[in-house]
Formats: sequence, C-alpha cells, structure tokens
Amino acid sequence: MSDSALVNDSDLPKPTQGTRPGRQAPLSRRQGAMPHDVSEQPKARPGDAIADAGSPTSTETTMTTAPPPDDVTTSETTPGLRSMLSFRKLSALYIFVLLFAVFSLWVPSTFLTAGTWRSLLDSQALTAMAAIGLMIPVAAGAFDLAIGAEVGVTSIFVSWLLVERGVPIAAAVPLTLVLGALVGGISAFLITRVKIDSFIATLGVSSVGSAVIYWLSGGAQILNLPPDFVAFSTGRLFGLTVPVFVMLGVALVVWYVMEHTPAGRRVYATGGNAQAARLAGVRTSAVLTGALIACGVIAAGVGLLLASRLGTGDPTSGPSFLLPAFSAVFLGSTQFRDGRFNVWGTVVAVYVLAVGVQGLQLAGAPVWIPDLFNGLALLLAVGLAKFRGEGRAIRRLFRRA
Repeated sequence: MSDSALVNDSDLPKPTQGTRPGRQAPLSRRQGAMPHDVSEQPKARPGDAIADAGSPTSTETTMTTAPPPDDVTTSETTPGLRSMLSFRKLSALYIFVLLFAVFSLWVPSTFLTAGTWRSLLDSQALTAMAAIGLMIPVAAGAFDLAIGAEVGVTSIFVSWLLVERGVPIAAAVPLTLVLGALVGGISAFLITRVKIDSFIATLGVSSVGSAVIYWLSGGAQILNLPPDFVAFSTGRLFGLTVPVFVMLGVALVVWYVMEHTPAGRRVYATGGNAQAARLAGVRTSAVLTGALIACGVIAAGVGLLLASRLGTGDPTSGPSFLLPAFSAVFLGSTQFRDGRFNVWGTVVAVYVLAVGVQGLQLAGAPVWIPDLFNGLALLLAVGLAKFRGEGRAIRRLFRRA
C-alpha cells in the first residue's frame, strides 16, 4: 500500500473561503515572512509528550549546563590574577629576583651589604629622574635625543652662573629651569613648526648643546661651587640622599598627570595616533610642545642636582644619561601596562638595569660593562615588545622616525 493511502482525510488542509476545492490557499506575505507564527506551528500529538519527557527543554538545558555563581567568580578572577602576575607584565621584577639570587651567591660579601644598596639607590636617582622626563615626549610620539645635552648644559650653566658670574643660588636655580624649558621649546618649534622629524631635530639640538657646554666651560671643570648649593644633594634623610626623594616626588607628579588628568590622556592619544587625536579635537602640536618643555624642565632639575652632587660643573657628565634613560623608558614600557610607556615601569627598569651593572662591577667586570649592558637592554626591550605584538606605541614611534 502506498504512503499516500495512510494519510487521513482529517490531516488534509481544508480549503479556505474564496478558494476552489482541491486547491490550497496561498500563503500570505506575512505568513511567508514569519514562519515561526503560532498559527503555523504543528499541533501536538499524544506521542509528543512522551518523547519530550525524555529530553530536556531548552530552558532546562541552559539551567543544567550553566555553572553556579561561585564557579563563575572563580573562573573570572583566577585568569585575571594570573594575567597580572604573568612574566610578560612583570618580567623586570622576575629578572631582578634572578639577578639578586645570582649575585648573592657570586659576591655575597659585597653585594648584600647595606652600603651597596644605599649607593645603588642614590647613584641611580638622577638617571631615573632623567628617564621619567624622557618618557613624556616619547609617550607623545617624539624622540628626544637631546636629553643628555639638556642635563649637561644646565649643569654647566648653573655652575657658570654661581662661580663665574656670582649669581645667588635663589636666582641661579630658576634661571637654570627656564633654560631647560627653553631648550625643550626650541626642539618643539623645530618639530611642530619647521616640520623636522623629532629624531633629526633633537639630534641637532643635542649637538648645539654640546657646543654650548664647551663654550661656557672652556672644556674644563668649573670648580668651587658654593657650599650651600653642594650641601643640598649630599644631605641625607632616613639614610638616603635628597635626590632620591626628589626623584620620587617627580615620579608621583608625572604619574598622576599622565594617568589621571585630561592632559595625560591627550599625551597618550597623540603618541598613539596623532591623526585620530586631531580629528577628535586634540591640539597635538600643543601637546607635543608641552611634553618637550616638561622634559626640558625635568632635565634641568637633573642638571642642578648633578652639579650639586659633584660639587663641580663637569662638561662630560651630561651625555652619559642618554643611553640609560632610553633603555629604561623602552624596557619600562613592557612592564605593567602592556606596551604603554609608564612612570613606574620606567623607574623599576632603571634599578633592575643598575642591579645587573652593579653586580657585574662588584664581580670584577671591565669598566665598559655599563654601556654594553644598557645597549643590550635597549635592543632586547624594543625587540621583545615588537615580537610579542604588544608595543603599538613603540611601533608607531619607530615608523615616524
């Protein structure tokens, strides 16, 4: 018997009004567009209830497969904590632990002494301060290769004012800070108005600064700085010299401005994508100018503290800040913020690099080890950020250069 003979007459569609018998009423446009309409659903048959009783409904499936609230909280919290403590976010701290363990076993008699760590904190405070200043224009998308020259010029300038011109300390200090702001403003003018690339503009400013250093000093140290000026950097508080606390104060101010104010958000927006920032209403030229001036003022502060600590105006001391500052800024960008230049990552990077250099020197390494160590750290930091694909700001910075 054919399958068509098994169909009951009651199952056949009834002709509707207005249609001829034997012809099915055409579906309306609304019915064709909404197949899920209740009127189109098949009628339930007695066997359906039995079949459905053995299989859960969609609501029951959702309720049975969904984890309880406690599991959700645990599954969301654990990966977040694991991410915060991951090597890619805190690699500098893990490297510090490794270096500490190695040198504690290698040269314990000198590396583990309190004097070594006090000296480390004191000696690197100025480098950390210079790196914090450099981080600001770098975060805005500009290289400032004049950072070393700015430190050197201001150190010689304040020494020249105090010794050669007899200017009082109360006047020499603000004049030096103004000079730092002026140098930063000149770099900003060349970049934003003359449209010279920041790499070339600041390199030229650095060369001019070197010439000014030797013009003011005559190529020799400027001696006999006032005792009151020298006492400021050599004085101690809680066993540490004053520059350590000055550095921490500058770090707190820059951190707050960069992370919690509209000015800091504009700096990051300019460094991230200057064109998009301009379309959003950010005055990128003004932001870049302010970043370079701020860097110049902080570098002038480093120059003041450097002259005060040395007790002389040394024409060769400034350029040595360039490589350590850049190494710390780029290594610091891989810490805490996933490729974003930040203050505390920079400070941590300065001291991690210093621990490595100090340990090698205590172990009898040659005098050229610091330059080698800082250069390799710079290459490693930039290469690691680009390899991991997290340094968007770094890649844009190098494309501009």
